[in-house]
Amino acid sequence: MEDLLEGYAVITEIPVAWGDMDALQHVNNVVYFRYFESARINYFDRIQLMEKAKETGVGPVISHTQCFYKASVTYPDTLLVGSRVTDVQGDRFTMEYKIVSKSMNRVTTTGTATAVMFDFATNSKAKLSIEMKALIQKVESGEFR
Repeated sequence: MEDLLEGYAVITEIPVAWGDMDALQHVNNVVYFRYFESARINYFDRIQLMEKAKETGVGPVISHTQCFYKASVTYPDTLLVGSRVTDVQGDRFTMEYKIVSKSMNRVTTTGTATAVMFDFATNSKAKLSIEMKALIQKVESGEFR
């Protein structure tokens, strides 16, 4: 399964809960966005983004997200969610996700999200700091995992 997530800097393991399924007995489409969120927060923890947001009042806001479904997932299963940053701009960065089912040994879902840096004190966009850009680069290069 490692080859299916090659190139993804951070891997988050998520067990599928019975309550994640809907009336059609597969994981509900909305739940995948929670899986992406869990992977994103795991990535943010690596670069200490939320700690810096508390200190500076500048943090990420998701401006766009999308999901592509490739195979249905059901309980019981454990998912591996790969996350990586694929684009960095002055005030934003884009993340890419890939979900792999352990029981099916295949990719079930892919997606992206764009995070825009936001200054909560001034209620306006902010620059992505040089420090954050450097930390993202370290994670993506495998320097810290």
